[in-house]
Amino acid sequence: MEFLNTIGGGALALLGAAIAAALACVGSAKGTGITGEAGAGLVSEDPSKSGKVMILQVIPGTQGLYGFVIFFLAYLKVSGSIATLSVAQGLQVVSACLPIAIGGLLSAIAQGKVAAASINILAKKPDDWSKGMIMCIVVEFYAILCLLASFLMLNAIAI
Repeated sequence: MEFLNTIGGGALALLGAAIAAALACVGSAKGTGITGEAGAGLVSEDPSKSGKVMILQVIPGTQGLYGFVIFFLAYLKVSGSIATLSVAQGLQVVSACLPIAIGGLLSAIAQGKVAAASINILAKKPDDWSKGMIMCIVVEFYAILCLLASFLMLNAIAI
């Protein structure tokens, strides 16, 4: 416990905010990368499909945006009182940031794989590519739940 008191609640809160943004953004980078690799092959064969490929590629990037939103909200919540935050309050902020951090990381990677598979649908049956979009939206739903959980937890913290 002495170690946590040395760090202080403000540092813990900022660490939580940073983790929310960093892990969600890493997941989005990985997810969009997976989709981009699949899309590059299709676009090299059929450049007319580049617009639809880009739409599929950007979908796993939303988790990074969600992580940044929680980072920003957490930062705003603690910015006026970083020096006076208790360790308990700092740990509450860390805990509130974890759903989008972990959920954003994992769902973005999973969504990248689904989006890459959807590019296969686009390649083989271009008229059915919207079915792949729906599959991506199913994964997005869980990222939104993580965003909502972090948002509600942050708003419940009294600072």
